Amino acid sequence: MPTDQALKLAQEADLDLVEIAPQGKPPVCKLMDYGKFKYENAQKAREARRNQTNVIIKEMKLRPKIDAHDYETKKGHVVRFLRAGDKVKITIMFRGREQHRPELGFRLLQRLAEDVTELGFVESAPKQDGRNMIMVLGPHKKKADAKVDVKAEKESRAAERAAHEAEERAERDAAHAAGPVAQKKERGRSENLDPEIEA
Repeated sequence: MPTDQALKLAQEADLDLVEIAPQGKPPVCKLMDYGKFKYENAQKAREARRNQTNVIIKEMKLRPKIDAHDYETKKGHVVRFLRAGDKVKITIMFRGREQHRPELGFRLLQRLAEDVTELGFVESAPKQDGRNMIMVLGPHKKKADAKVDVKAEKESRAAERAAHEAEERAERDAAHAAGPVAQKKERGRSENLDPEIEA
């Protein structure tokens, strides 16, 4: 079809003539609303960016001679990071004579990896890097799935809390409506301790 005829068709249909394949013999064109086409492409790109997840590597630093309670606290942080779908880089820092006992750090990292096996896996095995020993844990769940789970958990907790508050409010209202409020005791003038003073 000649170009001028195609342009005439596009003007009659109140559309744009868009060249799709200029290298083709003959070139391929299409009648479309170009503004709408650009808008829809921008929407698709925005949606793709929103759904795209960037994996963040969180870092947790430990010492070989860590106390049991401190270990549990750090493990709790690691669990939280893995639940959120983030990778965790665990660094054990050796100081002084501790550097000659890397097996202590290795055992600690193995223990931590065993404690969080249901949430994550060892992505890179423990390896010595100067004064530090490093291990990376990766989550079993993808970031998007973890986000959905965390959101659902938050909503269920909020619903539970709201139900509990409504129940407490109903109990308070029932107790308030059931009986009159305790009457205040009538207060008279206090008796004087000295009998000679008249009231």
